Amino acid sequence: MTETVAKPQHGSGSFAPFRHIVFSVLWTATVLGNTGSFMRDVASSWLVTDLSAAPADVALIQAAGSLPIFLLAIPAGVLADILDKRKLLIAMQLLLASVSLSLMALAHFSALTVEALIGLTFLGGVGAALVAPAWQAIVPELVPKKDLKSAIALNSLGINIARSIGPAAGGLILGALGAAVTYGADVASYIIVIAALLWWKRPKDDTGELSENFAGAFRAGLRYARASRELHIVLLRAAIFFAFASAIWALLPLVARNLLQGTSSFYGVLLGAVGVGAIGGALVLPRLRERLGSDALIMMSVIVTAGVMAVLALSPPKWLAILILLLLGAAWIAALTTLNGVAQSILPNWVRGRALAIYLMVFNGAMAGGSIGWGLVAEATGLASALLISAAGLIVAGVVMHRVKLPRGEADLVASNHWPEPLLAAPVEHDRGPVLILIEYRVAAENRGVFLHALAGLSTERQRDGAYSWGVTEDAADPELIVEWFFVESWAEHLRQHARVSKSDADIQSKVIGYHVGTEKPVVRHFLGLNPKAPARRHR
Repeated sequence: MTETVAKPQHGSGSFAPFRHIVFSVLWTATVLGNTGSFMRDVASSWLVTDLSAAPADVALIQAAGSLPIFLLAIPAGVLADILDKRKLLIAMQLLLASVSLSLMALAHFSALTVEALIGLTFLGGVGAALVAPAWQAIVPELVPKKDLKSAIALNSLGINIARSIGPAAGGLILGALGAAVTYGADVASYIIVIAALLWWKRPKDDTGELSENFAGAFRAGLRYARASRELHIVLLRAAIFFAFASAIWALLPLVARNLLQGTSSFYGVLLGAVGVGAIGGALVLPRLRERLGSDALIMMSVIVTAGVMAVLALSPPKWLAILILLLLGAAWIAALTTLNGVAQSILPNWVRGRALAIYLMVFNGAMAGGSIGWGLVAEATGLASALLISAAGLIVAGVVMHRVKLPRGEADLVASNHWPEPLLAAPVEHDRGPVLILIEYRVAAENRGVFLHALAGLSTERQRDGAYSWGVTEDAADPELIVEWFFVESWAEHLRQHARVSKSDADIQSKVIGYHVGTEKPVVRHFLGLNPKAPARRHR
């Protein structure tokens, strides 16, 4: 489930979602499943240090888990929107269980190699990539709207409970009972999640005639992402932060072994400290966000993360390493949930899964690329030097990016449904297109400048909601007659566009129409594409 911490709405307590049995069961199963995943990851990260001393090989484990999410995030978001989410989740849990089962068998027969670990970790990353958007998308189905923000906050808490328990338990089991048992515990956790999903009787999707196919939904998601400047800012801030901060995760196994002279159990304790710090950070984050704001929280996370990397580079005592990793956990969850929360706040429901998938792609791409890069830097300059370089780079990047302010996310994105139904001479096939929409405004000469400025703001909304081309023209014989035009790829997509316009966008449209003069509303015309060589269509 998603890792966003959100402040509950009035009338909804922080633990109110637990009153809903389906949410409680799936939340509990997810905590257990994530605990097993962290146990698997700590075993794989440690075992690769037994098989290879090369920092690049160790960093590749981190990259192998993150890269599939970078590659598959957008297709995964589309699949989450157009397939039965419950069946998709069950199929992916079976895939993930088979990965851990394979690791367990290889470990039992002492047949694990660096190549096998990287390959199976990559396959596990594929499953995780396809799971993440679907988990995020089902949350509104499990609780009423008034409890949604509390449910998102509890999901974050659950992930960090698993993060605090899983690595420590994984390290202890790995040290005491071996890798095969550790991987077997992960297999058992997937069985629990599958059982919970089978128990959940999810209502069938009622998508109606306007349901999207994969290609169309994919294009619509990309169009939205290309046109949304607010999303661009979030993606830029996330990419810069995680590219530098990924060094700590890529190199931590080597830090534990080489700089701190620790065992696998100690490595698990370090990761457990990060999880405990994240839980503490999640609990105080709403108050900090209210006092500091999103940009200050990110800057604080930058300073703490860079400071932790610098201290670890100095080979501190083990007790101090544990204490500063508590701080790292709090800083990490503050950055992660702040950026994710801002992304959630600027996205309308119709594109939420796909746009969040793009965010996940950027996040994991930065983590994967950064992991490989910092592994190579560590090989060239040494482990301590790589940590110091990444810490310095993070501080510089944080100061520069602090000038690019995050969106406030205060717009009302609920669908307004205020567009009237198009006037038709006869029914139109939904796949027919392209569709050209013309809107005729009559604007007084003295209002021309302010009208065009307002219309430029409306163009962004048109392109986010489905237009692939937009423009404005004037009548050469009557300059007060101004025509806005935009193309949509099909009639069905234009009907979806009707349903996508938010209340905030409706306010922009009202401002534009306010400059229109005359007793009649602006004239709206719809033109359907024709193939001159095709047989003539007959009206029915």
